[in-house]
Amino acid sequence: MRPPNSKKCEVPSHGRQNGGDQAFHGKCQSCDGVEKPSHSRENGVSLKEHRGTGSFNGDHTDALSVDGAKGSLTISGHVDSAGCGHDGYLHGNNGSCMACDDQESDREQGGHTLDDLFFFNDEEEDDIDWEPSARRVENRWFCLNCTVPNLDEVTHCQNCHELKGSEVAGYDDFKTHISQTALVSADTASQLVSTAIGFDERMLLHSEIEIKPNPHPERPDRLRAIAASLAAAGIFPSKCALVPPREITKEELIRVHTSDHVESIEQTKNMLYSYFTSDTYANGHSACAAKLAAGLCADLASLILSGRVRNGFALVRPPGHHAGVKQAMGFCLHNNAAVAALAAQKAGAKKVLIVDWDVHHGNGTQEIFEGDKSVLYISLHRHEDGSFYPGTGAAHEVGVLAGEGFSVNIPWSCGGVGDNDYIFAFEHVVLPIAAEFAPDITIISAGFDAARGDPLGCCDVTPAGYSRMASMLTACSEGKLLIILEGGYNLRSISSSAIEVVKVLLGDSPSHSTDAAAPSNEGMQTVLQVLEIQQKYWPVLVPIFASLQALQGRSSSKYVNGENKLKRRMLATGPGPVWWKWGSKRLLYEVLFEGFGPRKSKAKGK
Repeated sequence: MRPPNSKKCEVPSHGRQNGGDQAFHGKCQSCDGVEKPSHSRENGVSLKEHRGTGSFNGDHTDALSVDGAKGSLTISGHVDSAGCGHDGYLHGNNGSCMACDDQESDREQGGHTLDDLFFFNDEEEDDIDWEPSARRVENRWFCLNCTVPNLDEVTHCQNCHELKGSEVAGYDDFKTHISQTALVSADTASQLVSTAIGFDERMLLHSEIEIKPNPHPERPDRLRAIAASLAAAGIFPSKCALVPPREITKEELIRVHTSDHVESIEQTKNMLYSYFTSDTYANGHSACAAKLAAGLCADLASLILSGRVRNGFALVRPPGHHAGVKQAMGFCLHNNAAVAALAAQKAGAKKVLIVDWDVHHGNGTQEIFEGDKSVLYISLHRHEDGSFYPGTGAAHEVGVLAGEGFSVNIPWSCGGVGDNDYIFAFEHVVLPIAAEFAPDITIISAGFDAARGDPLGCCDVTPAGYSRMASMLTACSEGKLLIILEGGYNLRSISSSAIEVVKVLLGDSPSHSTDAAAPSNEGMQTVLQVLEIQQKYWPVLVPIFASLQALQGRSSSKYVNGENKLKRRMLATGPGPVWWKWGSKRLLYEVLFEGFGPRKSKAKGK
């Protein structure tokens, strides 16, 4: 549902720009083309059960305050929450520091894009008749959980049923434990650690500064919500260790991106805010946040390969799988999964598997490795013939040159895809290919925007579904598994899903949903399409494709036979309803139906 007098929600990113693969408009729009399953109560915990312990607290309204007259969003607390000291600098765990906004205001440029930076036009625009309030819809509030707008008189979000004025509670509990948690690195002497987590508070400083009619879905609360849930579930700090944060070096980044791309991200430190695309923002802290995210992923991969850590979870932002060789897009600045893959190879891995279950295709990751046969990239995503953001990831995109066959795309043809389709694709495509590839480490680009209730993904994967997929991948590389956070914009959904996959990392059995059911017809057709293309490169798929094709043929034959029987029965008895034949309308029945066909002759006498 949507409030009156507001613009109709659109399916994220339908269409492309002329002459390129990038979708014409970004992905931060709600989905209207598919009925959205709204079951947030099933995915998260109720407000009353865990008030103040990693859930949302409806008693406090200062975290998300809305101006009643204009409906503008008030965002506060980003710098404070990241630990800014009295000296005006933000101190990190590794001793590095970053100046706060008030110290750099004399050299920051507000509202500039990168084009403005390098192609400056000193001609002022005539904006006398520009009025900010004209661009906002009056009398509405935005849901903290899913960012969907609601009318002022509504007390619960019409999309996810979240209470108006709720806030993320429990993050302070996580924060107090950071200094008490064991650190694991290549320099520390310690015993084998089961699961390591990569996190640093400075990544919370990456946020959209410019106030727009709608809040940006990729927001700092995503990390706060997951972190609070880790503490509430008793996972952090008792069951895992932390990786000391560090900023990735330029030398490491240019193995993935061009030097121009790396420099363009670095230049954002000198601007109050900037945009690489209409929905990919940066502020003065974004370059640091992006380097921290990439550095944590690289170190986790190295620790896993060295045997110091069995597996790891990178709780990082900004996300990375849309960032290509030379462009930032889709909320992504540096490609964290690609950086981790190359770090793993430097640490001794000969073959790396990247499984991307984000609802959007990881076009950047595919571009970086499409000619490299040492990295196998498998992506499950909505595609819809290229109309879903970013428009890439068709089944026939299999890689180029030496990497042909090492890009595997499973493109869903519609929204609403759930656990059964994903598990079916894992069993018949992902796992057989992964077993034949035999990777030394598996990296999951774990976007949780295919989760039930996500405002952008509009799919129906449950926490139990993510748990089962993570469990299936643990056997691919003898348990060497790194999970990197990508997308996911419903706070309850990403928190509950992240908790379930971390439990799998810790050795818990995967959560199981109800009895396994067959995939949807659309899911079956997608898997058959992928098998038909990929069996050329992976012989293990040949018998799987043949058996599924035979099964599909029997189902189709059964359906056709049923239709034929119905047609024969209709021809024998006539198409009219049975009560017409024997009721008061028998004469009308004979005129309308029996009059058009040969009448049965009735023999007289003998």
